[in-house]
Amino acid sequence: MQALGLAKQVTAGSQRITILEGVNLRVEPGEAVAILGQSGSGKSTLLGLLAGLDTPSSGQVLLAGVDLFALDEDARAVLRGEMVGFVFQSFQLLPALSALENVMLPLELAGARGARAEAAALLERVGLAERLDHYPRTLSGGEQQRVALARAFATRPRLLLADEPTGNLDTTTGAQVIDLLFELNRERGTTLLLVTHDEQLAGRCGRRLRLAAGRLEP
Repeated sequence: MQALGLAKQVTAGSQRITILEGVNLRVEPGEAVAILGQSGSGKSTLLGLLAGLDTPSSGQVLLAGVDLFALDEDARAVLRGEMVGFVFQSFQLLPALSALENVMLPLELAGARGARAEAAALLERVGLAERLDHYPRTLSGGEQQRVALARAFATRPRLLLADEPTGNLDTTTGAQVIDLLFELNRERGTTLLLVTHDEQLAGRCGRRLRLAAGRLEP
């Protein structure tokens, strides 16, 4: 995955606000990279652009050599579904679906056979074998994040993006979730890119980058 000259500006009233400017980034297959930065430094915006969830003001994101933003929205969604997993700080589980159904969803959208069995196996792997039929509102924050991890890894993505994956969890639960994230990452050989303000979490990655005022520090 590669970003070239990535920039994002927004208009607020009569002001033009720069969130990201001139970001160049390359992440090698199988690498684990942390992006550190204070609140407001542009970390979440960068991750959204790298996932193709948002569009840049200028620049490119190349995923397996394909320029995400040369594609229309539908084609971008197809490529993202095939290659990218995303773990959100706020979990983003669908409240009307059970844990099992949340994990099955990306598999079904991808047309995978045996979606139920694969989703159940993943939930067992993350310690939720007894919670398959439970809905998000009945799960703790740590359990919801484990469902989100299982969902993110369900389609065996080449690239997993994680946005402050422990931000809404207590210290002990957060540590458990991170252990699980790196275990699944090793098992599946997924490229991992996460944004965090947690230096200890970042230290577990092979490489650390720092974002400040919308620019990656050299």
